Amino acid sequence: MEFGLEEEFDYLDDKELEENVVEAPKIKGAKSSQELEIEKEKEEVVVEKPEEVVEEVKYDSLIYVLKVTTNKEDKALEMIWDKVLKKDIGIYAIARPHGIRGYVFLESPDKEHAEEAAYNLPYVKGILPVTVTYEEISQMVEPMASEVNIVKNDVVEIIGGPFKKEKAKVTRVDKLKGEVVISLLNAAVPIPVTIKLDNIRVIRREDLEE
Repeated sequence: MEFGLEEEFDYLDDKELEENVVEAPKIKGAKSSQELEIEKEKEEVVVEKPEEVVEEVKYDSLIYVLKVTTNKEDKALEMIWDKVLKKDIGIYAIARPHGIRGYVFLESPDKEHAEEAAYNLPYVKGILPVTVTYEEISQMVEPMASEVNIVKNDVVEIIGGPFKKEKAKVTRVDKLKGEVVISLLNAAVPIPVTIKLDNIRVIRREDLEE
């Protein structure tokens, strides 16, 4: 048996159905499909974490001048640094001043650390009561190679060390190390000797004579 459903409701046209549609009541707090779609798009957006900025740690330090035995500067420096390493003393740096005898520089956070590093060591006589800045000693601890006015074949006089007052001829110049290789003029057999630049002075230059 067939029921004439289509014929039974023919009297209701589409327009009347649209007019009789009752919108369902909106639940408080509920979100529309459009709002849900927008939120979904926001969740899919990847927010990049800003890079962490690493701040440079700056240490406060003072530069002390240590009085040491003349001509024993290198030995005193080695002993001080050896003690610093063994006892883990907070010393930042130690250096021998270029062209100055009887002193070494010690960079330390305070005087107590400097005194501990230098206390009761051979060749170390004491600490001067004043400190210096790096700008004041930069040319001594980092001599500029461009200022070296010594070239190969220069005749020089030795003004320091065991060959003091001897005359020699320069055979090689190492500006980076601050050294020259010389040959003593009065030696029976020419033996190359390496010496610091601050221990010689030029007394004759061959190209000037020509």
